[in-house]
Amino acid sequence: MKIGGVQVSGPSEEILVLPRDPQPLVFRAQAVPNMDTFFALCPEPKAPGILTKDGVVPDEKDAGYLSVLKSHNDQRLAYMVIKTLEPSQIEWDSVRLDNPKTWSGWEKELKSAGLTHIEVQRVIQLVLDANALNEDKLVKAREVFLRGRVQAQENSCSPSTEPGNSQSGEPASVSA
Repeated sequence: MKIGGVQVSGPSEEILVLPRDPQPLVFRAQAVPNMDTFFALCPEPKAPGILTKDGVVPDEKDAGYLSVLKSHNDQRLAYMVIKTLEPSQIEWDSVRLDNPKTWSGWEKELKSAGLTHIEVQRVIQLVLDANALNEDKLVKAREVFLRGRVQAQENSCSPSTEPGNSQSGEPASVSA
């Protein structure tokens, strides 16, 4: 598919480089295009019903449901972190993308590998940045687009000034 003559490719990549000796650690992050796999493995929890005069309605304030919902949201974040960081080619010890029970271990593994709390927070921010479309990204894209249009006009074959005379003689005068 093309939009305005531009081939639509996958999401852009965000990069985080952490200083280490002998060479830095490079985290590459790409947005998760959709969460279909996550919802197939972890269906969204349903609130229990309570009987009212209007019939059975979901009780979204039920303590058990809220606890399960929090776990589901934590699991969604863990999936997003693992999936977004796939281009980094991290060799996890215990985390497996096909096993939701292992996802919550991503942060512990990064810390036991030697990343500090602040570095782990930067990794989380990288994941969130890769999966978000914020105003800064839109402004940057607009600037690149407009810069390209100006450059295209400058490189145009059309004359940028009018000739002083033509083959038929002097230009016609315009009376006001």
